[in-house]
Formats: sequence, C-alpha cells, structure tokens
Amino acid sequence: MILRIDLSSQVPIYQQIRDRVVEAVAAGELAQGSPLPSTRQLAADLGINFHTVNKAYDLLRQEGLLILNRKTGAVVQRDARTGPPPAGFADEWAARLRTLLAEAVAQGLDGPEALAACRAALTTFAGGVVDVTDQGEQA
Repeated sequence: MILRIDLSSQVPIYQQIRDRVVEAVAAGELAQGSPLPSTRQLAADLGINFHTVNKAYDLLRQEGLLILNRKTGAVVQRDARTGPPPAGFADEWAARLRTLLAEAVAQGLDGPEALAACRAALTTFAGGVVDVTDQGEQA
C-alpha cells in the first residue's frame, strides 16, 4: 500500500492517513483481511512519529474498518463486500455529508458543480462500479 500524505497540509497527518486508508478500502485496493504496515513501520516510511500513525489506526478501529491485534497487527476488518454498514452509520455519515456540502456551498460552489464532484468521486470507488445515475433514484 502506497500512502501519500502532505506534510504542509492544514489537515492533520493522522486524518490524512485515516482518509487514505478509507479511500483504499473503498477503491478495492485494500480488502477484508489485508494487513497494513505496523505503526512503527509506517511512521518510519513516512518520516513521522509513530503515535500519529497509532492515532489514525485507532480511529479506523473505532469506525470498524480495522482490527488491531498484537499478533496480527492492523488488518482490514470490512470492505464494500462485507455487507451493510453497522446500525447508525448512515445517519452519522449523512450528517457529515451535509456539513461537507454546506462548506462547498458556503465557498460558492453551486449545486450542479457539487453534484458533479460527488459523481466523479464515486466513480473512483469499488472499481468504478458505483451507480451514479441522474434519475434521482437511490443507487
């Protein structure tokens, strides 16, 4: 797994790591059972403190995407093929999505541009098999 972070970004490094792992799972690059580098190894590879990686991995564990174990290390627990999300996930996700879209609108992005950006992003996940039709129906 190649992980790219931007040390000059305003987004905290642990959040960038978390986000890149989530994107890799969504894109099918990491499947259920895939091992991730140890916190110390990833920290050394990225030239950052291992506590930063640990914080990212712990977030992913709390979200149910990783299992952390002393023997096996960090392993992907679920992916798009492992069934429906846990109870309550959709409501929490929708609230975060609403805030993200509000940021776009507040910065001057109009609805069609925001929708186009959403469609473009969705086509990059799960090998591009996500249905992003424009008929107002749920995919």
